[in-house]
Amino acid sequence: MRLGAAAMLPLLIGAAQPRLVPDVSQRRIDIIYSFTGAELLLFGAILYPGGRAPAAPPDIAVVLKGPTEAVTLREKRKIAGMWVNAASARYRSVPSFYAVASSRPLADLIDPRTAAIYELGLDSIQLSPASGALPDDQRRFDEGLVDLKRRHGLYSETVKGVELTEGVLYRARIAIPARVPVGAFTAETFLIQDGRVVAAAVRAIDIDKSGFERFVAAAAERWSISYGLVAVAVSLLLGWAAGVAFRRF
Repeated sequence: MRLGAAAMLPLLIGAAQPRLVPDVSQRRIDIIYSFTGAELLLFGAILYPGGRAPAAPPDIAVVLKGPTEAVTLREKRKIAGMWVNAASARYRSVPSFYAVASSRPLADLIDPRTAAIYELGLDSIQLSPASGALPDDQRRFDEGLVDLKRRHGLYSETVKGVELTEGVLYRARIAIPARVPVGAFTAETFLIQDGRVVAAAVRAIDIDKSGFERFVAAAAERWSISYGLVAVAVSLLLGWAAGVAFRRF
């Protein structure tokens, strides 16, 4: 009986923790010719042991992350009046899209170590550098990569972007830009209390091209040589047609 009680102890401890029940407004986003962006709603509920919320409810952080990609970042410098590639850095696995929203500033919720473990915040993204640069140079490239992604609308961090209702229901809105990469995305929700992540949940989201855009993308990938020849032929045909039209007018 003592062995059985000891075996049940972790289960009882786990049962005493709150649990997340998350969902998203769209499990799939189709990109067509008229796609100008979208807004994804992440929402859900917090289930507390005994069904009663604590006096000081926890905080919520949500992260929408896109598929990873290899990246080569080049730094340009002005030499003799010309901009040239002076240095570069390679990365093995960079999130193609990253957006985080939280009920309060992340610096007030967790310490840097916890932020790094769960990749919470733009400063805590695992970029997986592969160039072997010196620490100062690598830090400069990391900051430049995050800033470049941010300026293109692919990285974002929204403070107070999560709304909590009576400490039970939560919701957050994340903007999807028109130039969002396609692939398998993950919507992660983290329940944070007293500086610790006490619960987490994940939902999968697919973003893919649809219709004619999907056909063009598949053709470019599967039949690259034929696709290139057709693209050149179409360009020449359009150029010839435009020349004929202008000569008539």
